[in-house]
Amino acid sequence: MIALTRRDGRPLRIGHRGAATLAPENTLASFRAARDVGVDLIEFDVVAARDGELLVAHARADVNADTPTLEEALGFFVDEAAQVGPHLDLKVKGRERDVVAALRRHGLEERAFISGLHRETARAVRGQSASIRVGITFPRALLGVSDEGRRAPVGRAGLRGLRRVTPRVVPWLLRSTEATAIALHHRLVTAASVHAAHARGVPVVAWTVDDSDELARVDAAGVDAVVTNDPRIFTSTLKA
Repeated sequence: MIALTRRDGRPLRIGHRGAATLAPENTLASFRAARDVGVDLIEFDVVAARDGELLVAHARADVNADTPTLEEALGFFVDEAAQVGPHLDLKVKGRERDVVAALRRHGLEERAFISGLHRETARAVRGQSASIRVGITFPRALLGVSDEGRRAPVGRAGLRGLRRVTPRVVPWLLRSTEATAIALHHRLVTAASVHAAHARGVPVVAWTVDDSDELARVDAAGVDAVVTNDPRIFTSTLKA
């Protein structure tokens, strides 16, 4: 099982959808850009096409000529990025067995980290493999909480409210999902929420951080890994 632990005193770098600032997201070009910057893991979304094929995209509507299949994406980690871990964010339910089987075919079980918004996803993956690190993402999209777009002010207010209760929510989430990692929206990360996970031996991944000041804050809180669209901010913000 991949170790999601800080290295050399710094959180791991996880490139979001590859390195979305540097190349079109969820493409092999974006994966290569992230690899070249030196990330520890590359995060990408997994959806199902209408014919059932698993693809790398945030939503089915995002599929285009540059969209890799899951098989092509996993092949990248075997052929071009042997030192980088794949972080699969599952946007599709009920396909966990197929995803685990694909990782197994490519010999990537122990290098892989799977996360998702649904509690059923974490439990299903755990039921298929004891070798894959599984994370539960909080908050779930259905809470209507976002800090982007027109509803950003409302979303930020909601996140501030959630931030106060997150240290108490973390233990319940971990018990109910059997997850071996937790991915928290960066605004919910505090020393208390990190401690709540660490007390149960579970690493914390902060998502998605593109601001240097926010990176410094979640680093000081003790997170184990940070998802970012621009992995270069680590070099400019955190000192070895």
